[in-house]
Amino acid sequence: MRVIVSWSGGKDSCLSLYRALRRGLKPVSLLNIATYRGGGFRVHGLNPDIIIDQAKALDLPIVQRVAEWERYEEVFKEAAKEIRDRLGAEGIVFGDILLEEHRKWGLKVCEELGMEALSPLYGEDERKLIMEFMKSGFKAVVVCVRADMLPEELLGRMLDEDLVKALEDIGVDLCGEYGEYHTLVLDGPIFKRRIEIVESDVEHIPPDYAVLNILRWRLVDSGV
Repeated sequence: MRVIVSWSGGKDSCLSLYRALRRGLKPVSLLNIATYRGGGFRVHGLNPDIIIDQAKALDLPIVQRVAEWERYEEVFKEAAKEIRDRLGAEGIVFGDILLEEHRKWGLKVCEELGMEALSPLYGEDERKLIMEFMKSGFKAVVVCVRADMLPEELLGRMLDEDLVKALEDIGVDLCGEYGEYHTLVLDGPIFKRRIEIVESDVEHIPPDYAVLNILRWRLVDSGV
């Protein structure tokens, strides 16, 4: 089946892509929507250009659109329809794990588009998923935290077992399903190149978020 992958750039959408590939599905395009936050369009606080370069690192096509939050669904459906009609996509892969309302949204959107909704992670144990992600060889960095729930010192930390333990000790949802934190995947077994962060600082986005503002980055051949 030819599929679109709903893409945030983080660990959950990446693991969903990885599982889709292992199931023999053919991703024809990633689909990313940047929303307005903090004076400009961002993807979890990130410059949307880094998501484009992430797709280059994966060697996959990407369609990126920008939308005010109120028009997110409309813009998502317009872009998915365009990809469906142009590339023959039959389904959309989502990275949802716990939230039933998110899964129902994906089902509704796909039903309206005449496509199949696929949620390869849904309902699974979060600790097992995050360990699968790491043991498969993916590398991800924390790029956004809810400052009222997590310390901003976590920004820039690589996702590893120590960080998992820290999240468990704090008591937040382990995969950040309620927006506690977001990650950016830098490298992994399906990457052709890796992302190297060259310069960053911390930015605060009222009322509750702190983000790793990645100012400069580059794509590096794997193994270099």
